[in-house]
Amino acid sequence: MPSLCLPPALLFSPVIFEEWSGVLLIVLAFLLSFQQWRLKELRKQARQREELFRIVAENAADMIALVDVKGHRLYNSPAYERVLGYSAEELAKTSAFEQIHPDDRYRVLEASRETRETGVGRKLQYRIRHKNGVWRTLESTANAISNQHGEVEKLVIVNRDVTERKHAEEIAEHNSFHDVLTGLPNRRLLIDRLQRCFVRTKRDSNFNYAVLVVDVDGFQLFNKTVGSTAADQVIMEIGGRLASCLRHHDTVSRPGKPTGNDAMLSRLEGDEFTVLVEGIRDPSDALRVAQRIQTTIATPLALDGNSITASASIGIALSMSALERAEDLLQYAETAMRRAKAMGGSRCEVYDEEMHIRAVNRLKLEAELRAAIDRGQFELCYQPILHLQTKQVVGFEALVRWHHPEHGVISPAKFIEVAESAGFMVPIGKWVLERACQQLHDWKAAQPGMTNLTMTVNVSAKQFAHVNFLDTLKATVQSAQIDPANLQLELTETDAMADPKLTWDLCNQLRQRGIRVSIGDFGTGQSSLSWLRRMPIDELKIDRSLIGKLSSDRSVLDVVKLIIAVARELNVRVVAEGIETATHLERLQWLGCELGQGYLFAKPLNAEQGSQWLKENRLRRNSASTSS
Repeated sequence: MPSLCLPPALLFSPVIFEEWSGVLLIVLAFLLSFQQWRLKELRKQARQREELFRIVAENAADMIALVDVKGHRLYNSPAYERVLGYSAEELAKTSAFEQIHPDDRYRVLEASRETRETGVGRKLQYRIRHKNGVWRTLESTANAISNQHGEVEKLVIVNRDVTERKHAEEIAEHNSFHDVLTGLPNRRLLIDRLQRCFVRTKRDSNFNYAVLVVDVDGFQLFNKTVGSTAADQVIMEIGGRLASCLRHHDTVSRPGKPTGNDAMLSRLEGDEFTVLVEGIRDPSDALRVAQRIQTTIATPLALDGNSITASASIGIALSMSALERAEDLLQYAETAMRRAKAMGGSRCEVYDEEMHIRAVNRLKLEAELRAAIDRGQFELCYQPILHLQTKQVVGFEALVRWHHPEHGVISPAKFIEVAESAGFMVPIGKWVLERACQQLHDWKAAQPGMTNLTMTVNVSAKQFAHVNFLDTLKATVQSAQIDPANLQLELTETDAMADPKLTWDLCNQLRQRGIRVSIGDFGTGQSSLSWLRRMPIDELKIDRSLIGKLSSDRSVLDVVKLIIAVARELNVRVVAEGIETATHLERLQWLGCELGQGYLFAKPLNAEQGSQWLKENRLRRNSASTSS
């Protein structure tokens, strides 16, 4: 097919050119009209965006600003006046950096420079001055606006007032390192400071420091007696006194910022305070601090119009190169403090290597005790209690023994105190109570006619005061199917006196349940006859240390005689424990003591031996009855 091709002459002819020119003019007119319409639309959209920006900016809670690259304010939203108090006219007369805190100004300038160079803003916090002069904290984010050449010429800054949030964070941070009640540094801050001393000692062998742990004597009993509110007042008073008696007291609120002071007082918990003394030249420096503390605490303080005198047990640990961890020194000081309390309190003890060995052995014993509970390594032995005139058995005392896999049988004297302080006595005591009650049931079932046979079970102070003690006791008696009147609980005189009101209340409740109460180790504690007259108890057990001196010490004989006389007046039974010789028995019979136990009659027996002993005792009694 032939192609359509116009000859050049015809293409450039006037007629053809005129026709094409018309078409081109129409096209150009259309394009111009479209451009004008497009420009109007763009301007309309720009006005809409500006109106939207104005609406958002003027109604936003955050402060929105538009500044040039030199920091000159081009626009500030009305929130500036609501938050900072400045009017738009006042802001227009100042630079955006003038109200910024001098310490924060450099950071803000650096952030502005980064945004201009990279076009990307970052969030930062800084302080700005309110019109009334106070400093507010703003959280700011900047975004860059570039021109057609890609150069940043403006910054849009969104500021949020976070003053209250910042204040709350600072309070939370302070509280995380300080005791709420006294305001003193707490354990967390103390450990941080100890760590810095520990590191410094590694670098400088001439730098020495000491930790003193201060524990107020008898404070737990005081707390129970007067209540937590009054006890808190005493703690605050003591904390203030301790701070004032030190040469300096460190009030650092955050870790890592030493103040140069050489002593820091902190409160660990309860009535326990700690003093970290830095830069000591000699161990005597720490002792002098301890003496000042004890003198200060001993000064009577007033509480609700009453004068109260307190004392403190203090443990001291000195820095040593062999420390593996900073907090080890705190543990050593606590060990020394416990030693001071065990020796009667109101004294100061310095940690030494021998004490370290004792502490390690104690920790080992605690771990072994925990394993013994899990593995059932405990066994009960039973020592008969007899009527001293007729030699008739009236009951048994249950005594716990620990069958150690390496050391054999361990008596309670070697592990009860550790079990008590480690919190093991409640589960151990529960097991002892359940096993003893079950054994009493078994013996009564196997020995007809022994309806009045009793079982005495020793109860620790923590077990006695445990919130579930009475419920556990009731369930145990019911499970063993024994008469509550045949069960007797024994509490030492010292434990009974630790909280007389609690003892009185629980003894009353036990009596209401038909369970008898005995006070053991009597004659060695601090109880008075007036206390004894008020206490609802059924039996006194004279301590073996007194029985052992009956034949050699006239004054002891008089004491035992007085105890028996008072008990008879109160209609309370008396049991003498530790009867080992015929002389002991004769003296007690002469004094009119009713009951007794000891090696003269029988050593503690296991369950099988106890059963056999009961049979033999019954046979002897029947034989004696037949002979008479």
